[in-house]
Amino acid sequence: MLAQGEEIYNLIPQKPPMVLVDNLLEFSKEKAITGFYINGDHILVRDGRLSESGLIENIAQSAALMTGWHARTNDSKDQDAPIGVIGGVKNLKINFLPEINSELKTEIIVLHKVLNASMISGKITSNDRVCMECEMKIFLTE
Repeated sequence: MLAQGEEIYNLIPQKPPMVLVDNLLEFSKEKAITGFYINGDHILVRDGRLSESGLIENIAQSAALMTGWHARTNDSKDQDAPIGVIGGVKNLKINFLPEINSELKTEIIVLHKVLNASMISGKITSNDRVCMECEMKIFLTE
């Protein structure tokens, strides 16, 4: 495990109660894997399951964690976590909404990167089943 707990808050711009990543499990320039335990009292849990918006936000925050880790380890250790905005989502497929008290593993792969824009693919699994997958365009702000 590369990062977990409070350290995550320094690597992503989101803060509780909106955090949807608990740890960074793997990292390379093109790929990252994050983990998240779904707590029953999370703000994006509905009827005992993480909502659709929670799944999308988990992918976005996993990409943010990847960017934050890269910035910390390669650029400036004193710099704040970069802030990104979702520019678009395509090929979204939700197979099921994961239940509370389950662990998500999210894989982010950078497909293209031009200037401040990145196109990533994201895939979330729970209990070795794919919950959701999509492609997401993300723009880093100045």
